[in-house]
Amino acid sequence: MLSTATDTAPATTVPPPGIPPGGIDEILTRVIERTVAPAAAEVDRQGAFPAEGVAELGRAGVLGLVSAPEVGGGGVSPAVAAHVVERLAGACSSTAMVVLMHYAATAVVEAHGHEDVRRAIARGGHLTTLAFSETGSRSHFWAPLGTASADGDRVRLDAEKSWVTSAGHADSYVWSSRSLTGTAPMTLWLVPGNAPGLTVKGAYDGFGLRGNASSPVTAEAVTVPRSAMLGGDAQGMDIALATALPRFLVLNSAFCLGLCESLLSRARAHLSGSRLGHLDQTLADQDAVRDGYARLHTRADSARVFLADTLAALETGREDAMLRVLQVKAVAAETTADVADGVMRLCGGAAFRRDLGVERRFRDALAARVMAPTTQALYDFTGRASLGLPLFGETS
Repeated sequence: MLSTATDTAPATTVPPPGIPPGGIDEILTRVIERTVAPAAAEVDRQGAFPAEGVAELGRAGVLGLVSAPEVGGGGVSPAVAAHVVERLAGACSSTAMVVLMHYAATAVVEAHGHEDVRRAIARGGHLTTLAFSETGSRSHFWAPLGTASADGDRVRLDAEKSWVTSAGHADSYVWSSRSLTGTAPMTLWLVPGNAPGLTVKGAYDGFGLRGNASSPVTAEAVTVPRSAMLGGDAQGMDIALATALPRFLVLNSAFCLGLCESLLSRARAHLSGSRLGHLDQTLADQDAVRDGYARLHTRADSARVFLADTLAALETGREDAMLRVLQVKAVAAETTADVADGVMRLCGGAAFRRDLGVERRFRDALAARVMAPTTQALYDFTGRASLGLPLFGETS
């Protein structure tokens, strides 16, 4: 399916294997400036999947960055993957979300998938995504109601997935179900995007992230070989918590920071360039405006420091690494929503016009706080972890 056709200064990164001279930032800048950024407004306006940009990211090696070097991938660290998502989010949130979900799903495929699929992802010719949330359990991704039942050497899957990024465009879905015995919360499968019985239930028409194709997907008697199982039966929860969830939460935080920086950049340009003629001053010359902007900038910088600390905790295996992972998306999501609201207030009526670029980013910035696991759920997880309680189930 991939064959279908920022505003912040990039950080310095070390080019991974397979990346040509100039490194990741040079490649990102070229793809963003040539394809992703010019299409962003129309992707949002039409609610169109950013197929051309995603395909070019695949050809440029960006989709294969997190794949292992032994299968031809970049083998980059989570910090580099976060940097990629942040830069893309500054240009087109929908494209960034597609890549974010691809990276999160790839982490599972890398750990438990077959080599042929791993190599296809590493080449940039295979787009994958997570399919966890379901209609019956909503944002409680850890409680799938979809079933898996053995049928000889094949397995039948039935489910109603509620939010699947890249629905109808992904080459595969990292799919959750109840275990084959039905007694355990989760087993994971790699389901081909063109599997008979899969149905995308209508085009996505959302408030924000309008091009990321987050539509419901239904499986009716979809059959896959037993070898499509990712890990062992009933091991899906452990895999999700150890592999998919940390990658998703960290990358979602980077996504939020990309939006923050983009919003602040547009606010800075507007406040510095707009004048109050009767006072012969720019908006930035006003004390209250500078105070408001400083507060927003400080909030964004604080979230950046928190993400850096989370990445450091993961890299060094620090004792509080899981706690930081549970906190980081909540911190970044709420920061981004507040920064977006603050930028709208600072820029006033001009921010309602699409040409300033704030209105689109304002809508996109509200997604992270309600995206599973929601801020509310993450606060509950953080409280449980901090108090020595199990993340799931009864506390008494």
